[in-house]
Amino acid sequence: MNLAKVKLFALIGDPVDQSLSPAMHNAAFRALGLNCAYVALRVPERFLPDAIGGIRALGMAGFNVTTPHKIGIVGLLDELDESASLVGAVNTVKNDRGKLIGFNTDGEGALRALKGKIGPIKRKEVVLLGAGGAAHAIAFSLASAGARLTIANRTVPKARAFASTIEQKLGINVEVISLARAKLTEALKNADALINATSVGMYPRADQTLVSASMMHRGLIVNDIVYRPLLTRLLREARRAGGRTIDGLGMLVHQGALAFEIWTGKRAPIKVMDSAAKRQLRGESM
Repeated sequence: MNLAKVKLFALIGDPVDQSLSPAMHNAAFRALGLNCAYVALRVPERFLPDAIGGIRALGMAGFNVTTPHKIGIVGLLDELDESASLVGAVNTVKNDRGKLIGFNTDGEGALRALKGKIGPIKRKEVVLLGAGGAAHAIAFSLASAGARLTIANRTVPKARAFASTIEQKLGINVEVISLARAKLTEALKNADALINATSVGMYPRADQTLVSASMMHRGLIVNDIVYRPLLTRLLREARRAGGRTIDGLGMLVHQGALAFEIWTGKRAPIKVMDSAAKRQLRGESM
């Protein structure tokens, strides 16, 4: 690697110390022989404007954005791609000759992971748990692809406001329910897929789940975006019910691959990125 000519990419957020993105992207750069490097940079929220100024000054080629900056960064960029404009949040930024352009690859990443199991999304019944940042990106992508979407959230008014935004922007009706067991069970009877976009089941609360095996049917596709642990309680319950599962690395790797392609213009080596992420997770558990 010629260090004098290396293109630098990064992840900014707080915290970032457990991110799998550096492992994934550096493995992809090596696989394609690109003179690029990727680092994780902790940026406290109050320093976000300074950090973006520093990125501009340094001429960094691109970067990913994670919690808590996905919304706050919008006003600091020069332009938004349609994906970011629609969702109102950014997770990927490309430096195009000094112009910082924001994208959102989270929703499309989740969609690609789901398509690998379910095929075409149009007219599929999908129940989405949560109405936070990740759920926003996923919901817009699902609705745009023609899914029949039901959003289940602890705070129903928040979910209704979110559903109303989707309806206004896309002209697509979205159902809203609470997380009450009876409501979820009824919604899942005819569902083709269930996606957990909440933090329930994430370490250290790995024993928790919003949906148990008795609420699912055989053949239901269950996707949990949580990847610590990789096999969540929800996915274990799905397997007990005879469902098919997608772990959290599906969305993570696909959204990372899309970012890689935005930055480099090259097809991302998805298998390489997936293997790198899994190696890091295995190393953490040893």
